[in-house]
Amino acid sequence: METFTKLVITIVVVVVVRYGWKILNWVWLKPKKLEKWLRNEGYNGNSYKLLFGDMIELATMVKEGRSKPMSITHDITSYALPFDHHIITKYGEKSFIWLGPNPRMYIRDPELIKEILLRPDEFQKPHPEPFRDSIVGGLLVAEGHKWTKHRKIITPAFNLQNLKIMFSAIGSSCNDMVHEWELLTAKTGSADVDVWPYIDNLAGDVISRTAFGSNYEEGKKIFGIQKEQIDLIFQMLFILHLPGRRFIPTKANKKFEENRVELQTVLRGIIDKKKKAIKLGEASHCDDLLGILLESNSKEIEEDGVGMSMEDVIEECKLFYIAGSETTSNLIVYTMVCLSLHQEWQIKARDEILQVFGAGELYFEGLKNLKILTMILNEVLRLYTPVIMITRATDKETKLGNMMIPPGVQLSLAMIHVHHDCEIWGDDATEFKPDRFSEGVINATRGKGSSPFFPFSSGPRVCIGQNFAITEAKVAIALILQRFSFELSPSYKHSPFPVFTMPPQFGAHLILHKIS
Repeated sequence: METFTKLVITIVVVVVVRYGWKILNWVWLKPKKLEKWLRNEGYNGNSYKLLFGDMIELATMVKEGRSKPMSITHDITSYALPFDHHIITKYGEKSFIWLGPNPRMYIRDPELIKEILLRPDEFQKPHPEPFRDSIVGGLLVAEGHKWTKHRKIITPAFNLQNLKIMFSAIGSSCNDMVHEWELLTAKTGSADVDVWPYIDNLAGDVISRTAFGSNYEEGKKIFGIQKEQIDLIFQMLFILHLPGRRFIPTKANKKFEENRVELQTVLRGIIDKKKKAIKLGEASHCDDLLGILLESNSKEIEEDGVGMSMEDVIEECKLFYIAGSETTSNLIVYTMVCLSLHQEWQIKARDEILQVFGAGELYFEGLKNLKILTMILNEVLRLYTPVIMITRATDKETKLGNMMIPPGVQLSLAMIHVHHDCEIWGDDATEFKPDRFSEGVINATRGKGSSPFFPFSSGPRVCIGQNFAITEAKVAIALILQRFSFELSPSYKHSPFPVFTMPPQFGAHLILHKIS
């Protein structure tokens, strides 16, 4: 018995020591080792604070930043990324921050950013990444063979032919929104309107129609739940990077979990219903994104024996909403804001639209003739980049430039800083100058090298839905400019603050004038 007791005690001690060492290494030894490497490479930042790192200071600055608007200017980096701006101002371009025990170094050299994005197998997305993983999965977070498989299955949904098929659904949603604005301006010809809720709903409406077709109303329910989940994540920002965060009994955590379960249930029901409808011949496989995805998945299973599981399809549907609606709604609203501030470009864009389409209906082939509008959209994407930071990490020692980056260091690709860099774009980098794109994206920097323009990322993992987003934005802006002129309202508050993308925190109050 005494021998058995000693054995048990020995086992317990070994386990405690082993796991105690792992915990000590995770919360202290490894972070301090990585901090030493960063400083030896010439990077500077705050000293590591046990477990939390910079999270308390970051969350405090984010909360404060969300509480108030900024002055009306396109130089938005200090407002949109208050903590990052604070660190870079304090320590210089070669700086880093701590997200819990994980250091994240800023990469602002466009050539290094391009190199990282061209090597997705070596520079992968961080796993886990609490903010991202709480909201989306699917193609956005998949790696390696799984990413290759999913990309192959999903790609047909966004080809040119299917985009043409979805064009009428996009037009219907945009026309519905414009009609609502016509009712608001019917009496006096003008109205002070917060256009953001309409544009935000428009993007969700388009995804609901194009992704789920006849299950459109259920699709809108998904959109509402996803929006609430993003708000809840910000309420949990202080605890987001703590281990076991989802078990901490806060009100926001409880509601988030309830929403997650409901979202899974609703999506599973829509997918099952679509499968049955296709099987019974009651629905076409090519009339919406979900049908195209299911058809492509079936073909892949027949050819390769392996495709997407039900859980995989659910995650891709969630991604349709977040990536599809957030990116496009941001592009549309900031285009309206920029054209309100720069009336000469609003006039130029309207003249071009009337020249191509007149006052009549839009047609798909005509969109490619909107050269001025394309320049405007590119400039808005540059100034108000939908995804202002892209994060990558390595799981082994990896060479980048003249550095050998150890595993455990995350890389923050500062897209918004690159897009606002005066050395790249000129002294007018923070000004709205669409004509910089008059000779295309590749020549936009006027002889200062190939254009470092990354609104939809770059490399093999470039956004699969970028043509969908641009098409929707062109249709929406063209219909709006056919029927309205607009300007900033006196109550407009400039507030481009990042959530998943960068929506206006205090809406977008504009004065709409009906064109007779």
